[in-house]
Amino acid sequence: MNEQVYQPREIERKWQQIWEETDAHKTNEDEKKPKFYTLEMFPYPSGEGLHMGHVRVYTIGDVIARFKRMKGYQVLHPMGADAFGLPAENAAIQRGVNPREWTLNNMERIRNEQKRLGVSYDWDRYVATCLPDYYKFTQWLFLLFYERGLAYKKKAAVNWCPTCNTVLANEQVEDGKCWRCDSEVTKKELNQWFFRITDYAERLLQDLDQLEGWPDKVKMMQKNWIGKSEGAEVVFTVPALEDTKISVFTTRPDTLYGVTYMVVAPEHPLVPQLIAGKENEKAILEFIEELKKVNEITRTSTEVEKVGYFTGTYAKHPLTGADIPIWVANYVLMDYGTGAVMGVPAHDERDFLFAKKYQLPIKIVVQSKEGEPYTLEQMTGAFTEDGVLVNSDQFNGLNNREAIRTIGEYLEKIGKGKLTVSYRLRDWLISRQRYWGTPIPMVYCETCGNVPVPLEQLPVILPEDVVFNGKDNPLTTSEAFVHTTCPKCGGPAHRETDTMDTFIDSSWYYFRYASPHEEIKPFDSRQVNKWLPVDEYIGGIEHAVLHLLYSRFFTKVFYDAGLISFQEPFKSLLTQGMVLKDGAKMSKSKGNVVSPNEIIEKYGADTGRLFILFAAPPDRDLDWSDSGVEGSHRFLNRVWRMVQQHLEILTQTYPYQVETDAEKELRRMIHLTIKRVTEDIDERDNFNTAISAIMELVNKIYVYPEDGNKGLLKEAIETTVILLAPMTPHLAEELWQMIGQRESIHKEKWPTYQEEYLVLDEVEIAVQINGKIKGKMVVPTSYSKEELEKEVLSDPRLEDWKAGKEVRKVIVVPGKLVNIVVG
Repeated sequence: MNEQVYQPREIERKWQQIWEETDAHKTNEDEKKPKFYTLEMFPYPSGEGLHMGHVRVYTIGDVIARFKRMKGYQVLHPMGADAFGLPAENAAIQRGVNPREWTLNNMERIRNEQKRLGVSYDWDRYVATCLPDYYKFTQWLFLLFYERGLAYKKKAAVNWCPTCNTVLANEQVEDGKCWRCDSEVTKKELNQWFFRITDYAERLLQDLDQLEGWPDKVKMMQKNWIGKSEGAEVVFTVPALEDTKISVFTTRPDTLYGVTYMVVAPEHPLVPQLIAGKENEKAILEFIEELKKVNEITRTSTEVEKVGYFTGTYAKHPLTGADIPIWVANYVLMDYGTGAVMGVPAHDERDFLFAKKYQLPIKIVVQSKEGEPYTLEQMTGAFTEDGVLVNSDQFNGLNNREAIRTIGEYLEKIGKGKLTVSYRLRDWLISRQRYWGTPIPMVYCETCGNVPVPLEQLPVILPEDVVFNGKDNPLTTSEAFVHTTCPKCGGPAHRETDTMDTFIDSSWYYFRYASPHEEIKPFDSRQVNKWLPVDEYIGGIEHAVLHLLYSRFFTKVFYDAGLISFQEPFKSLLTQGMVLKDGAKMSKSKGNVVSPNEIIEKYGADTGRLFILFAAPPDRDLDWSDSGVEGSHRFLNRVWRMVQQHLEILTQTYPYQVETDAEKELRRMIHLTIKRVTEDIDERDNFNTAISAIMELVNKIYVYPEDGNKGLLKEAIETTVILLAPMTPHLAEELWQMIGQRESIHKEKWPTYQEEYLVLDEVEIAVQINGKIKGKMVVPTSYSKEELEKEVLSDPRLEDWKAGKEVRKVIVVPGKLVNIVVG
């Protein structure tokens, strides 16, 4: 028989066409089956197309989806495009085209690339966040947040990227730089829209404990970002400003009697009043202007010198009534706490250094429980350990930990503060001064004020008559868009020209997949409650405190609004590692990029898929290896030849019984491989070890005697092809058809293993003398400890092994070894 040559490109084109024509990957809704929703994070449709990192995440998701279908689940496996965003707008400015045209072309190219990979998406559920039928409901959800008091507008000092000409959320500033373009971020005062994510801070924190399927690293990143601190709010008053109150949050109310000064952030709204007419007024105003150019990371760094100015105004201590000088300093931020801190130099290292620099008073209020009391003259730094209170009036002698609560409760009793909790998490700034995003559905009327656009008037469509000059927000250049009528009074009004942060689009897209053609609401609650939470979510760990936190927030709001019946969006989270080449992340600047299309053209998609699964566990970084790709291709050729060489056997039926040792060993290998592959995919996401197991089975088949049990050999080869199906879907389909099967291999039931076939009749054990191996024996696996001991002690080689010494003890480990202790 003439063997056919493995031609992956022809085979893959053939099956991709068949799958498309037969709707092979349409969601197999069957209420009798358990559901499984597997989802990879959808891509941004950039001009560069897919890279190997995309291939890795899509392949992992596809293996899980195909495996679950074969295991008898109804599977939802959708895809879409996170299609709004600044890169498209920048491309439009550079090319003189509308971002819509650029984005839609990229979306189509990426869809075609995904199809070439053989990924089993239900394309009928495709969503693109830039299309009106999607962003209509992003606007709908904005109005839901607004109605529930979770969307509000305020003037704030915001992060401003001068290159992107837009505002950034705190989470989008990385080491003081823009997360997209790496430009230094500055501060700018603007009226902006916010979402009250801080209202959900405690729930977002507490519910992390429910996320058993999430990596601990991601949960810890979210916990640290939310940043819960327990302490007290302390209220100081400013007599010169008619007893205006300044609130301070502190985790150390036990040190309240040690406050010798106060510091407010340069952006604090009281600063103009505090410095008005004072000696330092001009210097402080210049200082504030300078700080607008300095990012928050730099200002709060331990390496940066702390700089401050006395405002010339005093606050009144809430317990002692003493005058407390108010300073302005670079290390206090308006966005953290209340924008004011109390200075306790004796018990805080930063305050100590600041007090020493500016010769401010230092007052000891906590002493060590042991040894002689220390004095100011002895202090070379702050005392931050636990101790007992001194110089604290009625609280003297209290343990400082006890005093935290006691003083907090006393403040509440006298109306000067209270025990409270503070969070590092800030409200989510969602306004962006750009065109290519979801328009915020609000209008401004001189008579009616802020007016939400009625639901029936959604979507607010992005206009086409805009100017992209790289300087102004393009939406402000469209007269037809800006000028409108008030939905309430019918009078003249103007639209909001900011668009929404694109993280809003991605905070709910996975809900839309459950009912992508719903026209009245963002989603059909019945379908969402059926399919969600997502059972397996796959994507990069870089989204831990952006997309993943926002998605959890959205889900809780939907739950509170009665739209859904669950509170967390993703049951299990798989964060895959990066794809590296020559030890570095692939990038054009490094010249180490490998194109998926290049691999597909040379070796086929199945080879690329197999390599990227085999080269490393999914949560580890993967180092690209050309020789590794070639090795994967050789293995698939080996599988191809194995089927070709046994076609005569594979196309016939052979009833058989297992009798010989060789037959028992092959049968054991079949069932052991099924067990290993099933558990590696289903329980551990260890695709690399699953592939290793299949490779071992193939090796065993190749050395099996040609004149052996044909029925068993056929079962071994068919099992191999089925086990490879989720990983190399095109090859598996072709081989399945080649051996005479009519139905798609992906409709086959996943094989099961029999425990009794995994047991060996005999096993080789080591014989040790005083812990050193002297020989080996083959014994029945059914032997008890006593039988093993008797068998070894009766071995004629024993006399030579023990060299005339007396047997003192025998240690038996069944199935592994017998250790004879002699002396």
